[in-house]
Amino acid sequence: MVGQLKAVLGGARARGALTAVAVFGLMLAGQGLASPNSDVVKVRFGGDQRATRVVVELNRSTAGRVLGADPQALVVTLKGVGADAMSGRGQGLVRDWATDQSAGGARVRLNLSRPASVRRRFLLPPADGVKVYRYVIDLEATGAPPVAEARRGPPEMVQATRPRRSKRVIVIDAGHGGTDPGATGAANREKTLTLAAARALKEKLERSGRYKVVMTRNSDAYVGLETRVAIARRADADLFISLHADAGADPSLRGASVYTLSERGAQRAARKFAGDNWVRDGEGSRDPAVTGILLDLSQRATTNRSAVFARLLLDHVDDHTSLLRRSHRDAGFAVLLAPDVPAVLLEMGFLTNPADERLLADPRRRARLMDGVAEAVDAYFAEGSRYASLTGGL
Repeated sequence: MVGQLKAVLGGARARGALTAVAVFGLMLAGQGLASPNSDVVKVRFGGDQRATRVVVELNRSTAGRVLGADPQALVVTLKGVGADAMSGRGQGLVRDWATDQSAGGARVRLNLSRPASVRRRFLLPPADGVKVYRYVIDLEATGAPPVAEARRGPPEMVQATRPRRSKRVIVIDAGHGGTDPGATGAANREKTLTLAAARALKEKLERSGRYKVVMTRNSDAYVGLETRVAIARRADADLFISLHADAGADPSLRGASVYTLSERGAQRAARKFAGDNWVRDGEGSRDPAVTGILLDLSQRATTNRSAVFARLLLDHVDDHTSLLRRSHRDAGFAVLLAPDVPAVLLEMGFLTNPADERLLADPRRRARLMDGVAEAVDAYFAEGSRYASLTGGL
């Protein structure tokens, strides 16, 4: 934290001492810490007076319930959770907050700085190196803004939530293409098989009526890696699936595997997108401290959602093909770097293994493999709906 303070103060000298103090205060906002005996570990915030995200870090799973309809405060009980009496300064729509123990579990009170409503609530499980559960509450302002805010215009910020829509957007990325053939088997090239698999998956998903599918390529064309990520982000994708076929020096090596973003890859993504305007449509804050906090919140949630889908994907394709011994791996592949689109890279098998090559080259067996992928997509959004349904008083 001392290093962060030096960096903030150093970057703020040109803007004056008041800006430096304000930015450092924002970095510290909501860093409520509990004793080792409390299930509520920490409360943190992101956002501003238009939309604010509240993250309650927990040692155990829970179901939440909103109590009452006080326009000045939001009170949430977390069933079966123990809490210390803690309090702290809020951020954005939350003026201050407090936790205590009630008969039904931990109680979190958020005193509001202006009228707001709950846009959504959901629970994120531990995954991909994150050891705690996170109960997330997205708030959005209601009614007219305060006079001072209306006078200076609406603040620029990251969209904390996406608008509701009738169909989920799935981006399917057929690996390689054009001048980039990818791996080569005895009689097949990776770029051809990934495109055939992508088309089969697209047909299955669209047939259900629940998804809008976007392809990064629909022909034997070369598409740059950064362009593939940009396609997913422009589409405001709910999920990105990159299809590939592996290769190895040992022809006996076979089986499918799934990659999600590694910790080093996440650091690479943070460096890349911190330097760019990573927020869609220019909605990002001009304050690098605010943008950094919101980027971190978005990337943490995205990484965990990717890990959830990877687990489901392996569970479902296991019925249609063999799996590599270490079937869930991580890497810093460029197509996995979007901070706001859950993404996986599926290696469907080894083209250097005769059995895997025959499976991927057979349209019927390849279609069955894509059945497993489509089933995993359905299961992923069903699981996400269960987390989001916590608004109903579970």
